[in-house]
Amino acid sequence: MRENSNHPGRTLKRLRERRCLTLREVEAHSRRLARKKGNLDYFISSGCLNSVENGCHRPGLFKIYTLGAIYGTHWSNILSLYGLRPTDFARDQAMFARTQLAFEDSTPDDTIMVPLGSRNELDLHRTNLLSQLAEVWGQVPIRFLQHLDLKNGMYGFIGTTDYTMSPILRPGSIVQIDGNQRKIVQAKWQNEHDRPIYFIELRGEYICSWCEILEGELLSIPYPNAKCEIRSFAHPRDAEVVGLVTGVITRFGSAAE
Repeated sequence: MRENSNHPGRTLKRLRERRCLTLREVEAHSRRLARKKGNLDYFISSGCLNSVENGCHRPGLFKIYTLGAIYGTHWSNILSLYGLRPTDFARDQAMFARTQLAFEDSTPDDTIMVPLGSRNELDLHRTNLLSQLAEVWGQVPIRFLQHLDLKNGMYGFIGTTDYTMSPILRPGSIVQIDGNQRKIVQAKWQNEHDRPIYFIELRGEYICSWCEILEGELLSIPYPNAKCEIRSFAHPRDAEVVGLVTGVITRFGSAAE
């Protein structure tokens, strides 16, 4: 196999060496994790890891989880090394979405029950992708669904306690995301409503805000009246642009709980 400094194994080796870990030490750490989980699939031997780093073997899901935990990086970052982008899942899932017709004689005020997410895993207080939300049933006005491109679009949910961009994006709003526009554009805008808003994936959470790139850092800039602080993340290591917000469905009054 031709040596490639950029293949996934080389990157994993650099992550290991950055932690000053030997192959044997990673093996020992993985054994501890496997015992804690009660599942040997989390264990990765030094020989197996050596094969991974040399590009001769691709680790399975449990071992990717283990390496992420030991190396201090989210498992999704390791998946990305192998060309699997978790942020593409919502758009790819939409390719196979079932089509459901609303009754033609429905009135504008009719509602339909739609799945939004798992009650056991979903925290509606936090901002998230709608693809992450399935078995929490809620009532959504049919007139809203008529304007959603559920087959080709990607959508995010602004958490009910997320006031980062309020009142432009109120808590509880649904935003439409263009996943093809992932580059933060440094351009002039006429007013605050013309300024681009981006949906960003962090390690274990999402944010939605104005953004700027400064010296390799992604700055998440809130609406001035939101009383939120500007947040800074290493880009793209700790913050990946999901896409540009191109539309919003919102409600007046308090956000839905």
